[in-house]
Amino acid sequence: MAIPVPVQTRATPATAAPLECFNAAPADEAVRTLLACLHSHAWAHRLTAHRPYPDLPALLAAADEAAYDLSPDDLSEALAAETLPTLPEDTYAAAHTALNAAHAAYESRFGHVFVICLADLSPAEALDHVLTAIRSRLANDPDEERLIAAEELRRLARGRLTSVLRGAGNCATSHGRPAPGKPPQTPPH
Repeated sequence: MAIPVPVQTRATPATAAPLECFNAAPADEAVRTLLACLHSHAWAHRLTAHRPYPDLPALLAAADEAAYDLSPDDLSEALAAETLPTLPEDTYAAAHTALNAAHAAYESRFGHVFVICLADLSPAEALDHVLTAIRSRLANDPDEERLIAAEELRRLARGRLTSVLRGAGNCATSHGRPAPGKPPQTPPH
């Protein structure tokens, strides 16, 4: 008597995991998803071209490698699209003033916004960490600071990509894109 062997079934779009949705998405949609994580067209196209990824760690490793390979122009493109880190709403006015002054000094010195990954910090720790980091990094020479900013962008992209792919949910119609009118969830800067 033969034992029936279950037939492997391919996940349907309604039940597919977020990574499967990303892997199966049309290239332009995958690029848009990636640009929401790091605004470098070269980075997004490189990751899209190398699909499918077997698992999230493989995609994150490829994302890291592509981020390390950003040209100066690619890095400038990514930095230009970044916004300042946001403070918790209950932060007092003096902190906003100090942070705005620090951001202005940084942008004046380096020509781009200050970027920092705050993913592992509580909102209460974020303000002090940002102010300390800006003050410290203002002493860097421009080449050294671009390397640090590139590393912070890589960390931001990694966190955003993880968040987008873990939160993509049902991809029956969106292929991993957020619902219309809703931006992808990203961790704070």
